[in-house]
Amino acid sequence: MDLLNSNESIINSQIIRGITEIGFSQLTPIQEQAIPVLLDGEDIIGQAQTGTGKTAAFGIPLIQKIDPEDSSVQGLVLCPTRELAIQASDELRKFARYLHGVKILPIYGGTDISRQIKALRGKISIVVGTPGRVMDHMRRHTLKLGNLKMLVLDEADEMLNMGFREDIETILRDIPSEHQTALFSATMPQAILDITKKYLREDAKIIKVVKKELTMSTIKQYYYEVNTNNKNEVAARILDYYAPKRTLIFCNTKTMVDKLCEYLKRKGYLAEGLHGDLSQHQRDKVMNSFRNGTSNILIATDVAARGIDVDDVEAVINYDIPQDIEYYVHRIGRTGRAGREGRAFTLVVGREIYRIREIERVCKTKMTKREIPSVKEVKNAKANKVFEAINKIIEEEDLSGILPLIEAKIEETGESAVALAAALLKSHMGEEPEEIVIEKHTRGRNSYGRRDNGGSFGQRGYVRGGRGVSRDEGRGYNRGDRGKSGEDRGNRERGRDYNKGSYGSYKNNDRRNNADTGRINKRSERNRNSLPNNINYKGEAVKRKSK
Repeated sequence: MDLLNSNESIINSQIIRGITEIGFSQLTPIQEQAIPVLLDGEDIIGQAQTGTGKTAAFGIPLIQKIDPEDSSVQGLVLCPTRELAIQASDELRKFARYLHGVKILPIYGGTDISRQIKALRGKISIVVGTPGRVMDHMRRHTLKLGNLKMLVLDEADEMLNMGFREDIETILRDIPSEHQTALFSATMPQAILDITKKYLREDAKIIKVVKKELTMSTIKQYYYEVNTNNKNEVAARILDYYAPKRTLIFCNTKTMVDKLCEYLKRKGYLAEGLHGDLSQHQRDKVMNSFRNGTSNILIATDVAARGIDVDDVEAVINYDIPQDIEYYVHRIGRTGRAGREGRAFTLVVGREIYRIREIERVCKTKMTKREIPSVKEVKNAKANKVFEAINKIIEEEDLSGILPLIEAKIEETGESAVALAAALLKSHMGEEPEEIVIEKHTRGRNSYGRRDNGGSFGQRGYVRGGRGVSRDEGRGYNRGDRGKSGEDRGNRERGRDYNKGSYGSYKNNDRRNNADTGRINKRSERNRNSLPNNINYKGEAVKRKSK
């Protein structure tokens, strides 16, 4: 059955009219499988990556189930971020364009709640919101769900990653009416399975769609081996050498976003930072600046970048390697759009090279190793850029009024035209960078005496040295974490777990104790007898029984 053929389709003809006007020519696999099941009233668990058309997969049946004569809220969609809530509500409005009486409202934090309360007093058919703000309205009784027909959890795994598990379970538990539930997630960790088992019907249909192409052929992918202490300089060197008109830089934490943004601004770059701690007004200001060209470099965390839709990004820089391969796909997918060529650069520290190999294996792609551009290469690149601009001015503009000024200056100073041109060129090229020296990271055993594989994507909470933590430990699901940005909360949780009597922390303490003993040869009886009381002959800390 052709679901877009109004003569034989189970989809409302007015909805078909709306979706065909925005460019729908055929449905994606997730849409073809999910729409008929949802229209039949069944619960579904949909596993599909971002970019496969999930919004239409749940949005079309949700809109079709709305009774325009009913003034109560009949549909609720939960999204992890404000940007995704706004984006999803905009899409739903386009689908419902020719259905009179279907009203859609996005609700999220960071804005005046009184305006949302006023809007909810009117006739709203579908609410699209973030878990925290939805729960706020439920507590205030300004969002009444007694007549709810369908609940959608969009990007469910991302909501759990951000610490919304308790909020989601509270919402699911407190909805008073019998309703249909659709859960969509890119991955299916145990926490998601627990929720589906507890709150979805036993006969819920499982729909799994794997996106065939994880990366696009229009994107050239490179990596640079760097040291931790010169990542900032390398990022700046890449910007200078390639001179992309618009660049996205991704960091794993909001702290790193702020530090890198401050560094680039001091160097004269037009950079702005975007992360979860910014207010909605600040986020809007940053995004408007990036879109209109006031700033041409946007530094963001993965969570904050969700919902960003800018087509002409020429380069993506992975300042930090992402914690998930899927995030890598999302990141580099921001460039190379609409048939344009794009570049993706990844900075690799030491044994993180193993994670590059894992990305290549899973994505069936190849990253080319590049040497950091030298000072000479950067100078030539900058000079060529200035010369291109000069040639364009010579070809397109009248310089007859300027030439006498140059001639007068030459006569006045006695300098040659070449010297004046060189000085002008230098003023446009900025300060000369210093050569970057990369220390080779030797392989073998790490400082703890274990082989160091640099961690892997199988450990969602990647910690340097390969000691990962479980997904739940690293994501900060406890209630005290709500309201904090997801990208840093997980890091703080990992830091606390890792330092509480962990093997690494214990050995670090040992090493400090060992500093006073000098090099210990366990075969030497003299050294063995001269050890402090808290150190054994192997150089390990031991507890002595008190007499």
